[in-house]
Amino acid sequence: MKDDRIKTYNEFMCPERIPADILDEIGFFTAPASTIRHGSYIGGLFDHSLAVAQYLVEITKKLGLTWDEPRSPYIVGMYHDLCKCGFYTPKKDGPGYDYVPDLIIPGHGDRSVIMLQSMFNLTDEEIACIRWHMGSYETDTRLWNCYGKAISTYPNVLFTHTADMYASKVIGV
Repeated sequence: MKDDRIKTYNEFMCPERIPADILDEIGFFTAPASTIRHGSYIGGLFDHSLAVAQYLVEITKKLGLTWDEPRSPYIVGMYHDLCKCGFYTPKKDGPGYDYVPDLIIPGHGDRSVIMLQSMFNLTDEEIACIRWHMGSYETDTRLWNCYGKAISTYPNVLFTHTADMYASKVIGV
């Protein structure tokens, strides 16, 4: 299955991408997407990321969305949850996963951006879309004004959140 995911990644992604071998080293093709919700299985992270990227590319075409860079719906969709590599560990007492408790950089959108910045040069729009892809699921309500400002500055922040919700809530991956 991992080889199939790598092949799909290489076929789908735009030319500007992180090499598959680097992603494989950090577990991108085998990590789960969550502990018990969408994509909580081996390879769920890639399956979820692919679904988000495909939907973001689709709505970009259908709605005529404009991005600072043509690569952006691919980059944002595929790497928005990169933080989940090494984020979970299999439960010791049954099926499912637990959070790794002692990460140096916890968090979600911030961690994905930080991880990506060491592998790839991101535009400000890509950073905003990845940082705020959780939308109203942002747990610190004091940051909701920042989320609103991000949408006003980069409307594709909202569409990134929509693509993430479509993949996780409608498709279920």
